[in-house]
Amino acid sequence: MGTMSSYEHGQFSWVDLTAHDIADARTFYESLFGWSAVDSDTQGGPPYVIFELEGHKLAGLAQMPEEMKAQGIPPTWNNYINVDDINATTEKAVALGGTNTMPVMKVLDAGSLAFIQDPSGAHVGLWQKDKFHGADRVNDPGYFGWNELHTRDVDKAKTFFSELFGWEFELSPDSPHPYHVIMNKGRMNGGILEMNEEWDGFPPHWTAYFTVTDADAIAGKAKELGGKMCVEPFDLSFGRMAVISDPQGGTFCVIAMNDLSDLD
Repeated sequence: MGTMSSYEHGQFSWVDLTAHDIADARTFYESLFGWSAVDSDTQGGPPYVIFELEGHKLAGLAQMPEEMKAQGIPPTWNNYINVDDINATTEKAVALGGTNTMPVMKVLDAGSLAFIQDPSGAHVGLWQKDKFHGADRVNDPGYFGWNELHTRDVDKAKTFFSELFGWEFELSPDSPHPYHVIMNKGRMNGGILEMNEEWDGFPPHWTAYFTVTDADAIAGKAKELGGKMCVEPFDLSFGRMAVISDPQGGTFCVIAMNDLSDLD
C-alpha cells in the first residue's frame, strides 16, 4: 500500500467512471469519500475530472457521450492495466482471441489508452504512460485497492490473461465461492470470480474496489446521497464489504480490511 510513482507491466494503475451526468457524479463521490474533484485541461476535448485525496490523484471521471447514453449503456467504472507497449499489447490481445474495442488513442502528453475485450466477454482498459503514470496512491482508506473480473468462463479468461501478461493465479482458501487471485510478478493484482445463476442478465465485467475504514458507514452514507445497495455489507474472513450503485447506476465495491497489509 502507499504512494506509487510507477507501475509494472500488467499491473492495474488507474480507474475512472464514465457517468451519464458528470456534475451529479462529481457531487456524489466528493460527498461520499471526501474526494476533491479537479478539472483537467483537455485542450478543447471532452471534460475530464481527476479525483484527489490528500493531494494524491486516485481516480477519474468522464462524461458519457450522448450516443452511448442513447444506446442504454449504463455508467461504468473502468479499470486500466499499465503496459509498456500499448500497440504491441493490443495486437497480441487480438492474436490471442480478444477484441480491440477502442483503438489506441493518444491522450495529449499524459499517455495512450485502448480498450480490449477478453474472449470471455469483459472489457478492460490499457494504459501506457507518458507524463501520467496513474494513481499516486493505492490500497489505503479512500483509494482504490482491488480490481475484479466477473465472468462466466474463468478458464478462458485465465488462459487469455496469462498469455497476454504472464499473470499467474492462486485459488483463495478464504472465499465462500471459487475465487482466483491474480498474481503479477509475484504481487497480488486483483481477482476473478465466476458468475453463477444469481448474475442472470449481467454481462461479464470488471469492477473496482475502494478501501474504507467502515463499510457500514459508507453504505449508509451512500443511501443518504441517493445511492443503492446492490449487496448490503457482509463479512468475509479478511474484512467487511458492500456493493454500491451510485444514483446514476455506476456500480463499485467498498471493503474495510481487517489487515491492510493483505493488499500489499
